[in-house]
Amino acid sequence: MELLAFLVLGGLAGWIASMIMGTDGSQGIFLNVVVGVIGAFVGGLVFNAFGSAGVSGFNIYSLAVATFGAIVLLWLVRFLRRA
Repeated sequence: MELLAFLVLGGLAGWIASMIMGTDGSQGIFLNVVVGVIGAFVGGLVFNAFGSAGVSGFNIYSLAVATFGAIVLLWLVRFLRRA
């Protein structure tokens, strides 16, 4: 059940991040989930580095952390594609 909750959280975070970054038209649901799950990991690392908790379960705070990480990931991919 935890895996399903993590995938749903990742999907939501990836979708929100793709809407913010303007990449929703080029991403499907699978890529949104992948970006969100990787974003949750990246966001957790960044928040832990600054002394805050990372993803702590299926809640609004964890969604915000995962969305932040997904935005950072999408920005990094966009930056590397331009270089």
